[in-house]
Amino acid sequence: MPTRKAKIPATRYPVERFTLDNGLRVVLTPDRSAPVIGVAVVYDVGIRSEPEGRTGFAHLFEHLMFQGSENLEKLAHFRHVQGAGGTFNGSTHLDYTDYYETLPSNALERALFLEADRMRGPRLTEENLRNQVDVVKEEIRVNVLNRPYGGFPWLTLPPVMFDTFPNAHDGYGSFVDLESATVDDAADFFRRYYASGNAVLVVSGDIDVAEATTLVERHFGDVPARPAPDRPDFAEPDLTAERRTAHTDRLAPLPAVASGWRVPDPIGDFAAYLPYVVLAEVLTDGDASRLVERLVQRDRTVTSVGGYVGFMGDPFDVRDPTALLLQAHLPPGGDVDKVLRTVDEELDRLATDGLTEGELTRTQARMATHLLRDTDAVLGRALRMAVLEQQRGEPGLLNELPRLVGAVTEEQVRAAAATLRPERRASIEVIPGGTQTKETAR
Repeated sequence: MPTRKAKIPATRYPVERFTLDNGLRVVLTPDRSAPVIGVAVVYDVGIRSEPEGRTGFAHLFEHLMFQGSENLEKLAHFRHVQGAGGTFNGSTHLDYTDYYETLPSNALERALFLEADRMRGPRLTEENLRNQVDVVKEEIRVNVLNRPYGGFPWLTLPPVMFDTFPNAHDGYGSFVDLESATVDDAADFFRRYYASGNAVLVVSGDIDVAEATTLVERHFGDVPARPAPDRPDFAEPDLTAERRTAHTDRLAPLPAVASGWRVPDPIGDFAAYLPYVVLAEVLTDGDASRLVERLVQRDRTVTSVGGYVGFMGDPFDVRDPTALLLQAHLPPGGDVDKVLRTVDEELDRLATDGLTEGELTRTQARMATHLLRDTDAVLGRALRMAVLEQQRGEPGLLNELPRLVGAVTEEQVRAAAATLRPERRASIEVIPGGTQTKETAR
């Protein structure tokens, strides 16, 4: 008996949008079910926007935004959020940087004041800069240099796949570039990218829209107006021949490999892009998925395999160019060439023979569950809506994503699989420490 396609539930989170005179875009999405709010401010600047000679600067500047602001001394932001019972953080991505808080709803005005104050200007001093350069350097040591598989594959694969500086450079940054950064560099970066016209503010949760609008206008309305900078064109041609390289990781206990293929423009060709997001999950999500079943359970040529779209695993938060990635860890003495040949076999089999009964429905149901869960909390909702507004002008697309994922057809997934050819593939192999490094390009 054929498996019936399950109906994927939809969300109906309300969306109120407006733009202040200074260019700040605002999204309010009320939900009175719990006395909690999520506040997110997203700036349209990320790793790809860094100038040459200033690798790691977008991330460094994220740190600087927590070192005091126009009316607040260093650590005051921490004290005011935590003193209200809230939590906060920020993060740097390829195409944006975000700052966010979760707070009791009676602390809304406090959160808006804090974010508006640093939007007017962070405290960019020599002391703060040098201190945060040291903090970022230590983060690189902990997360990349002194960790097995550090930066694999989000730092190591892009320079194999891409040729242009914005797409290929090390987003964590070199110590030389970080140490040579100046306060003037930071001030120029702030003037250029941290403009009100280059930002989106989202407030979700237990708010009254009229009251929240008044508070937003009160605190952000007098932030000096600066327009958004012209966004560079990060486009570059697709690969026409396979690229492979390898490097020795002195700390890695086992071999590993990651491969990437370019996918359609996530913004300009969303309908063509979605099947690749689904395909990545068909291949690797769960024990019953194609590559887990074949590589891990049957052949035992890898110990684990994962797949996703976007170098940071962010399929709905990234611009073009991006890629579908597969990564696997192998047992001792594992054969990377054999693993890649098997991946090619499975892609060909999927493109030719199609999916098994219930395979697509199961995958789409899991994907929809993840999407619904990730935006159930008010902060997850605020962050997702902020980026959707920033990149697409469609924060309400959040409500449609589960349905759109569920509407992808088997034929679309098969067609997507057929494009993942070896000649369009870039791969990076990790050789466990002590083995001679080898490099090939073909």
